[in-house]
Amino acid sequence: MPHCLSWLLDPLNPRWVPLLLALGLSGCSSVSYYTQLLSGQLELLQRREPVAELLADPARDPELRQRLALSQVAREFASARLGLPDNRSYRLYADLARPFVLWNVFATPEFSLAPQTHCFPIVGCVAYRGFYEQNRARGAAALLKQQGLDTYVAGVEAYSTLGWFDDPLLNTMLRWDDQRMVAVIFHELAHQKFYLPDDTAFNESYASFVEAEGLRQWRAARGLSVPADNRDQQREQFTALVLASRARLETLYASGQSETELRRAKAAEFERLRAEYHQLRAREWAGVGRYDGWIDSPLNNAKLLPFGLYDRWVPAFAKVFRQVNGDWPRFYAQVKRLGELPSAMREHALKSLQGER
Repeated sequence: MPHCLSWLLDPLNPRWVPLLLALGLSGCSSVSYYTQLLSGQLELLQRREPVAELLADPARDPELRQRLALSQVAREFASARLGLPDNRSYRLYADLARPFVLWNVFATPEFSLAPQTHCFPIVGCVAYRGFYEQNRARGAAALLKQQGLDTYVAGVEAYSTLGWFDDPLLNTMLRWDDQRMVAVIFHELAHQKFYLPDDTAFNESYASFVEAEGLRQWRAARGLSVPADNRDQQREQFTALVLASRARLETLYASGQSETELRRAKAAEFERLRAEYHQLRAREWAGVGRYDGWIDSPLNNAKLLPFGLYDRWVPAFAKVFRQVNGDWPRFYAQVKRLGELPSAMREHALKSLQGER
């Protein structure tokens, strides 16, 4: 996931000075917001260490060295086999001593799935704001909630600077198992390969496809099986449930009903989503599910946003990949061509690829 702004503020690079001035003139957020971005980025930069030096140091934690060694194999695979950028990104490591590198705040109106967007130079408009401190993110969400918006705070394990700087591996990325760590590297490097300002759904769906297909090829190359807990299948099934719920809510919000009726029907839809999830878990997952905490905590429009953003066009990119017979350079060329289309034409093309009208 590319965080909207933090990469602009690298004090070790003179490019950040005019950009910061532009941000100050843009009026899109408060000075305190940019101050915490600068502070967070500074901390990350100060903690970076070359992975090669860590691997050569026998005094470092053996488990950490083992995970980092694997990350470097995946890093080479990403460039050699998936056509992703070959640079110093993910050849550095930073331990931030916290579970997430930052927290994104999503917000929507009470009766809409349209995200509140935030616009920045170069990266364009995105559907979230990032905070390096969880309490700041929660405070921002609380203020938005007071304005009548639905809000959701999501922890982020990694972000891309879109190739402007050398992104490090983070301890937050090592919290997951080996395959998830590898997948995140592929996802973030995909953003460096191509990024389209002002279209979060396009960017995240594209990177999510590269992540999934890259991980499939990684498994095949190393003779690895799909994890025994069927996490990929569960994720696909769960995502399908959430996207179906989103579609029903979109129809509801366009129905012209009164606010009282909409509020009642909205609550009923979320109860339907919970019921369908528990039925799925009991019927196909042997009563064990990875999403119990998510589904049983409060639901609102904003909480559904990441699913629409990260999965909306994945089938379209999968179709493009098949059309070019799995040739990565041709695939990236086609992604670039789609990205160059005007917004309405691009959406029409993506819908056509997915068989939608």
